Parts: sequence; structure tokens; C-alpha cells
Amino acid sequence: MAAAIILAAGRGERLRPLTDTVPKPLLMAGGRALIEWQVERLVRAGFTDLVVNHAHLGAMIEAALGDGSRFGARIRYSPESPALETAGGIAQALTLMDGAPFVVVSGDIHTDFDYAALHARIASIAFDPGSCVAHWVLVDNPAYHPRGDEMGVESGRIVRDGPRLTYGNIAVFHPSIFREIAPGTVRKLFPWAYRFADEGRVTGEHYRGPWDNVGTAEQLEALDKRISK
Repeated sequence: MAAAIILAAGRGERLRPLTDTVPKPLLMAGGRALIEWQVERLVRAGFTDLVVNHAHLGAMIEAALGDGSRFGARIRYSPESPALETAGGIAQALTLMDGAPFVVVSGDIHTDFDYAALHARIASIAFDPGSCVAHWVLVDNPAYHPRGDEMGVESGRIVRDGPRLTYGNIAVFHPSIFREIAPGTVRKLFPWAYRFADEGRVTGEHYRGPWDNVGTAEQLEALDKRISK
């Protein structure tokens, strides 16, 4: 089974007080929880072996998603206390993975990105991890992040100079790069992972379709109105 990690351990500080009693990935938009949109789209794309990490109110996420059978998936959980940030959370979850390259997505984004297209990226990384250890999906810089991140895409590779784009919280990784991070370590993905791009070992693409990273109550309300139509 193709595998994916859904990151769901964020506290959602900017969404308080909503996230005081509900974990951010369970906030509703378009009649369902943000993380349910992700689960359903991953399963539709053939990713049925899912690992969800969680920290704040994580028991609510497990109760909402269960074992994944109602989605046609197998869902297992990687609890964190405290939250370990993105790279630390992935490293912790590796004990539940089978050693093959895997997809990573955030549980609080909403997008029409075609996850099925990542199967070819997984196969390429598995075939030659010496040349490529990751694939990152970048998006146009949103209004709240106008300068973008310290990367862009050129000729299908992530580059660190030139026009900047924003990391879209969608990626494929080879598990080997996380083995240097001891389980339980708090580690952000960036700037730690930039070195793999600097080595020329990260492919990338610029996705220009619908994509929302819900960070505020206003953004959640706008997304809800748009997709409820």
C-alpha cells in the first residue's frame, strides 16, 4: 500500500479560541473537518496506508477518524507530547512506516492538488535516492506570506536563488534523511531540509491551483463559504 503521513500536531494558536476545545485539523469547512478532506483525497489517489501525528487534543482526532475503515484506509497514530514540529514528527512516525518513500501533507490545508501524480515521484526517489531524496510542491505566495520561502523551482528542481515561492505543505520524502533525527527530537523541517536542495537532490513543482492553508478564523470562514457553494 502507498503510504502517507498527515501532520496534525499543530496547536493552531492564531485560531484561538476555536482551537482551545477543537484541534485545528477538526475545524469544519464545507461540511466536514479539514483533515477529512485530506484523508478522502489521499485515499482516492491510492494512498490508503496513513499515519496521523497529533499532540494538542489528539484523542479527539483519533475518535473522529478511527481506524480509517470508513474511508477505505488504514489509519495509525503517532502521538507527541510535546509537539515535535514537522521534521521531528516525521522522524517519530517512521517506526510506523515500511521503509519506502512516502507522501507528507498537512492536515489543515485544503487543495485540489492531484495526489495521484505523486506515485511517479515515489517511484523515482525509491529507484535512485542518491540523486533525489525528496519532491516538494510549491505554491504562489499567499497574501499573508508575500515574500515566500527561501526556494523556488527551476527545470523541475528546487533552487535557493531566483524568484521565491511558498512551500505548499505537500511533499514526498525518502525515509533515510530523517534517520539522523532521534525519536522525540523537536526539529522544524526548514531550514534543516534546505541542505538537500542545496545538494541538488530535491525535485519540485509549482502548483497553481486551489490551495488554502487555514491559519486564522477569517481564512477558515472564507474557505467554508467558497467550498460550500
